[in-house]
Amino acid sequence: MFTGIVQGMAELVAVAEKENFRTHKVRLPEALLPGLELGASVAHNGVCLTVTAVEGDVVAFDLMQETLRATNLGALKVGDRVNVERAARFGDEIGGHAMSGHVLCTAPIVSVTDTPNNRTVRFALPEPVRKYVFDKGYIGIDGVSLTVGDVRDGEFSVFLIPETLSRTKLGFCAAGDLVNIEVDPQTQAIVDTVERVLAQKALA
Repeated sequence: MFTGIVQGMAELVAVAEKENFRTHKVRLPEALLPGLELGASVAHNGVCLTVTAVEGDVVAFDLMQETLRATNLGALKVGDRVNVERAARFGDEIGGHAMSGHVLCTAPIVSVTDTPNNRTVRFALPEPVRKYVFDKGYIGIDGVSLTVGDVRDGEFSVFLIPETLSRTKLGFCAAGDLVNIEVDPQTQAIVDTVERVLAQKALA
């Protein structure tokens, strides 16, 4: 489980491509290295990945076919940066909202509007997740726990404070960029359960 409070950014330093498979290596911030072992979980842009090798501050992760299809990680190039968060431990503060690291889809940025000490970013809302996104609800964007500003005309917005801009790659996002989307799992469970119950009643 993750909290959506990004702990830093990591630079992609190497990529090894195979058929429908990729191994990439990132240079993790020093603060995230203590206790890091093979098999540990680290979120990259909100995607839960497993540590496969550790060489100093360079850490390797494998990306399988579904990860490459459903997320923005397959498009990364050496030199790009990703938002990173170590898995939460029992007793950790949940400063954002509970996140699984299971990205449902990607969404393109429609516009970025900067005002003093604030940034508003609008995204096209993919059809598969529209029923889970509400005004003032939670959403995970590239691993960042955020509150939905508004939802209208097939788009939604978020408002970003300077701390988020300095700590995450949303600080240098631009229109056209693809971001990973994870909806709030509690909202998803409620919506899916209500739909299933109503469908069963309709058949009764």
